[in-house]
Amino acid sequence: MGLLSSLLTGRSTNDIFRSLKYRNYRLFFGGQSISLIGTWMQRVAMGWLVYRLSNSVLVLGIVTFAGQIPGFLLTPFGGLAADRYNRHKLLIITQILSLIQAAILSLLVLTDSVAIWHLVFLNIFLGTINAFDMPVRQAFVVEMIGKREDLSNAIALSSSMVNTAKMLGPSIAGILIAAVGEGMCFLLNAISYLAVIASLFLMKITKVKTKSSLTTAWEQLKSGFAYAFGFAPIKYIIALLALVSLTGMSYIVLMPVFARDILHGGPRTLGFLMGASGIGALTGVVYLAGRKSVLGLEKIIAIASGLFGIGLICFSLSASIWTSMFFMLLAGLGMMVQMASCNIVLQTMVDDDVRGRVMSFYAMAFMGVTPFGSLLAGGLAHRIGAANTVLINGAFCVLGSVLFAMKIPSLRKMVHPIYARKGIVPEVTKGIQTATELSVPPED
Repeated sequence: MGLLSSLLTGRSTNDIFRSLKYRNYRLFFGGQSISLIGTWMQRVAMGWLVYRLSNSVLVLGIVTFAGQIPGFLLTPFGGLAADRYNRHKLLIITQILSLIQAAILSLLVLTDSVAIWHLVFLNIFLGTINAFDMPVRQAFVVEMIGKREDLSNAIALSSSMVNTAKMLGPSIAGILIAAVGEGMCFLLNAISYLAVIASLFLMKITKVKTKSSLTTAWEQLKSGFAYAFGFAPIKYIIALLALVSLTGMSYIVLMPVFARDILHGGPRTLGFLMGASGIGALTGVVYLAGRKSVLGLEKIIAIASGLFGIGLICFSLSASIWTSMFFMLLAGLGMMVQMASCNIVLQTMVDDDVRGRVMSFYAMAFMGVTPFGSLLAGGLAHRIGAANTVLINGAFCVLGSVLFAMKIPSLRKMVHPIYARKGIVPEVTKGIQTATELSVPPED
């Protein structure tokens, strides 16, 4: 397969890490790298805690739904805030609020006072914070990078932070849960936020003024929607991302079920599975960080979506920890390359003054629809089992990749003139292969 073979090609270290030459981005990268490990420790510990307290996949789906539904409802307002207000200050606020949420959670668990309703409420609180944090953080990356041609690399490296954390955090969480319980994971996550908060305070940011002829927030929100969904390439990319997120991403909710009931393991097994997915995702990010051009990413989006679906289907049929980890690696690879490639293409096309709003729709498609997928997966798994649920969801991802692939020729005709206007197509720019591959956001 072209994608897999290209991953084996050597990449220059200078190419992969070129964005770290900027001081502000180095600070961001260092602080976030620590904080995101804590974030993934909390995510794994939360799932295990809910399943331990309730012993119900339905309750597991409900609690996850509670944490994700604010992303669907509020993310557009987060994108609007990113286009109207100081992104640097907004990020400081969201990180401090996230620290408070993790501290309260750790206190409840360590004092053995936690109940399911506490977890629902705290998940809603964190989901609300993330609805603003995600689009603001993605739009903020451009303010930390001195040269526009390094933006795509910076966003790819931001994704690498998430996936390194996804590899390390769950493994650490599995060990800690088995040794001392979930509460320590929540406490360490709270402490880890101090690193990113400190990095934000140490930055020297030049104010970026956003220009708009519209005066009201409502008008700006409507114009952002019209901008994003009035252009077919943006619309189809967001639609594919939403489908994959609705069906495929729900596998994370069911991981405790696979670890305990299907693979007959414990917290460490859960950590290994999530860690394997993180390794696959990190591999995909390294591939994207080393790319020199945005050209051809439409095809990569389709291939990666199909790979994600195939990985889930095979994982659902596996009864061995080693084969399960291998298919989780493939699924993680496909998921990250698809998500990040969508982000690169979107940010390449988008204008700066609507970047926050467009990326909020991206965030909605990526994270906003997952609560419905989580709720659906929990209910479906309750009736037909976790394995059959993941198998069906993987099939939908493959179907989506095929439908998107059929649209690629027409999408290229609309997208390539934009690349030419921005000087991205090498043939049009006197053979100068500008690295204006512009953008892939972080995630969270």
